[in-house]
Amino acid sequence: MALENTAIQEKLVETFAGDVFNFQEERDIFSFEINAKNNTAIILFLKNDPELRFHFLTDLCGIHYPDNPIDRQFAVVYHLHNWYENKRIRIKAFLNGENPEIKTVSNIFLTANWMERETYDFFGVNFIGHPQLKRILNMDEMVSFPMRKEFPMEDGGRTDKDDRFFGRTIDNC
Repeated sequence: MALENTAIQEKLVETFAGDVFNFQEERDIFSFEINAKNNTAIILFLKNDPELRFHFLTDLCGIHYPDNPIDRQFAVVYHLHNWYENKRIRIKAFLNGENPEIKTVSNIFLTANWMERETYDFFGVNFIGHPQLKRILNMDEMVSFPMRKEFPMEDGGRTDKDDRFFGRTIDNC
């Protein structure tokens, strides 16, 4: 019998009540939000439940929403996969913009280790309890997080290119 969205939702609400919410189907993937404080308990439940069996972390990434209220300016998104039923889910946990932090899931899924490091490197999300949270792609000396929306797209002082060749100016001729 196929694993239905309603079964997933019922089990989660029964176990975690108000810490799981905003259930919806988006582009053929079942999505919902969780309380960031309970991310490890919820993800561990999804992995270990004998009916749900979401044993594979496909992806973990960050998103910056600078126009959101301060308590929802960052999000960590988890994509989990149940190979037995070929069912995928998306979980979104919103974080505070002043101090974006969430507990690590690298002790639940070893693959989360580098994904959390990448999210830290580009967004500045602190994964509490991560075994080696440091930059993975950028220089250690960097003080900014380049995927945040306030990070400039390019250096305004560059003189080695002409914007006309990149379609960035309108010719008034």
